Parts: sequence; structure tokens; C-alpha cells
Amino acid sequence: MLDVCLLGTGGMMPMPNRYLSSLLLRYNGKMILFDCGEGTQVTLKMQGYGIKPIDAIFFTHFHADHISGLPGMLLTIGNSGRTEPLKLFGPKGLNEVVTGLRKIAQDLPYEVEIIELSKDNQETEEIIVDDFHIKYHFIEHTVTCISYRIDIKRKGKFNVKKALSLDIPKNLWSILQKQGVCEYMGKMYYDTDVLDAARKGISVSFFTDGRPNEKTPEFISGSDLFICESMYAENDKMEKALLNKHMTYSDASTLAKTGQVKELWLTHFSPALSEPELFLDIAKNIFENTVIGYDRLTKTLFFEEKNKPI
Repeated sequence: MLDVCLLGTGGMMPMPNRYLSSLLLRYNGKMILFDCGEGTQVTLKMQGYGIKPIDAIFFTHFHADHISGLPGMLLTIGNSGRTEPLKLFGPKGLNEVVTGLRKIAQDLPYEVEIIELSKDNQETEEIIVDDFHIKYHFIEHTVTCISYRIDIKRKGKFNVKKALSLDIPKNLWSILQKQGVCEYMGKMYYDTDVLDAARKGISVSFFTDGRPNEKTPEFISGSDLFICESMYAENDKMEKALLNKHMTYSDASTLAKTGQVKELWLTHFSPALSEPELFLDIAKNIFENTVIGYDRLTKTLFFEEKNKPI
């Protein structure tokens, strides 16, 4: 099962009841973070997940409301006792931005690895961190901006008949499933030899900030959960949304419908949008299974369609 926690739902500036953009995914005790706006470590501590297990942070872009919380987060991770390397991913320029931010977070007990993502590789590259398989997709914003798709893949069921036909001893079956390979009597065996076809996994797509392009619906297609920016609620804000390269409720819900996702969470609300829930019907009239995001909104996604709220 995959835990999804929307740590912050604000855009532009933190508000008394709304932290800035951040999303946390947790699977098998490992965690990855997407964006790290000001105050992210505070709302994360309120959630009670801990900080040490974060193995990677992915950035959508370099506006302050998405990255200004990084120095404090790095220091807090260091204070948690972490010594393993931490990976940071983002658009070109990440190294320069992080170098600047680390002027106030220089002494860390772990290595920081910086990986800049290229438009040239977005169609084919898959990033693997622990059990998270991450793909990325550049979208339209006032600065270079990336959306992400995270897949938890699931192997096929163990086929006893296949294992018996290969004369693999039963005491090696669990080793083969867990490690993917084992040697017996001088011969190598692989899990693909004894597994059925892969089963459906779990997928989450994260889109903020920006506007979609013609390839975006395919990128998010079939996601179990689509978390999408919706800076503006009403349709009469469309001109402003186009000018600032943001989205309205209608934009987000239309994209969810076109991409045939299962559930939509709206997030990244304008500071002027103090009660985003009042406009929910605008989105639901287009895509019924829409939820207004709020700080620390959490859901556990289960394999085989068994999705249940916490």
C-alpha cells in the first residue's frame, strides 16, 4: 500500500491555515518528497511521519513557494541522524539554486546528490528510488517546470507449476521472489522464469505549477490519483490563469477527465482563495470524483483497486 500525504496546498505565500506546496509519498517505510515550500518540515512533523526516511526530493520548478523550505529541511534531516546520501531532482539549474540555498545549510552529515533533468530524456527516462518508479514531463509555466508521475509496480504471482517444471527446490522459492535471482547447481534462475505477467500497480501524478500541453493527458493517463494545481476557482479568472500560466478548477477537472484518472485532488490555491471548497461544484460538474485538497490530506492507495481513505 502507498500512503499519499498532501503536506501543503498553498501558492505564492504561506497563510495562517495553509502551508506551501509539498507532497509526500511513503511505501515500505521509505519516503520521497515533491516540492519543499516554506514550512514543509513543520507540517511534516505535524503529520508524524518522521524525516530521516526521506531518500529523495523532487522539485517541479524554482519559484520560492516550491523550494524555499529546502535549507531547513536539509538541516532537520541531518539532525535526525541520517548519514545515507539524499538525492535531489529538478530542472536544469538545480545545482546552482541548491548551492545558493546551502549557504545557510552547509554542514550536513550526509552527501547531497543533485540530478538535473533534461527535456531531451523526458520521453524515455525512468528514475528509480527504492520502489518508486518516477517519470517526468515538462509543462508550460513562466519558468521551466516539471510534472511527475509515480508508479509502484507489482510483479506477477508466483507460478508453482513453472518452478516445479524447472526443478527449483522449494527452499529457494522465497529467495528468488525477494532477490530476483538465485543460483542452483551451477545454473542461474530469475524471477521472470517463475512469475506470471505483472499485475496492475499504483500510480500517482503530481502537476504544479503550470498549464498542460498536448502530451499531458497521456502522461497522467489512468492515474489512481491526480494531484493538480488550481490557483483560480472561477471561470472568469481564465484570462489571468492564461497570463500567469496557472490553472482554474475547470482546467484541472477537464484534464482529469481527458486523462481518465480515477480521482482528482485540487491544490496550490491562490492566497485570495480563502475558501476553495465553496467552488467545488465547478470542478465536479466536469469530473465528479474531485476533492478539495487541504494540508495533510492523506490517503492510502491499495493494490487491485482497493483504495480506502485513512
